[in-house]
Amino acid sequence: MSYYFAIIGTQDNPLFEYEFGTSKQGGDGQSRFSDQARHLNQFILHSSLDIVEEVQWTSNQLYLKAIDKFFNNYISCFITGGNVKLLLLHQPLNPGGAGGGTTRNSTSIGANPTSPQTEEAIKNFFTEVYENYVKAIMSPFHKANMEIKSPVFRARVAAAGRKYL
Repeated sequence: MSYYFAIIGTQDNPLFEYEFGTSKQGGDGQSRFSDQARHLNQFILHSSLDIVEEVQWTSNQLYLKAIDKFFNNYISCFITGGNVKLLLLHQPLNPGGAGGGTTRNSTSIGANPTSPQTEEAIKNFFTEVYENYVKAIMSPFHKANMEIKSPVFRARVAAAGRKYL
């Protein structure tokens, strides 16, 4: 499964972006987005912001689960108390589900993006990233809606991705 993670500020500006692949079930951690899809990832996430704003007022949870689907890409969302959105675009391992499906793949997290195991793994990923995000914005040098350029934060997001996804 390939992932594209972004933190979107209160003014709908990207604060942080990171692309990675699964490290579970023998994955190498490299994303498998095609070159064409790689260019669309940011657009797909930003197009789901309207749905996020509708759903956030009907739920009292911070984690909104999979809120949108664009072709074979699923978008999951976590909203902070300050209305900053953590969005994760995830693409299943086998687009279309045909060819090469094995028993091992069908039980992996990447096989079914809406399964309870996948939702729990994404929720744990969001929770860990949120904790690191709070630590990053507590810096006296950080201003609201400022891009996060910290290599330590990027490394912690990568570690959370390897740990849960």
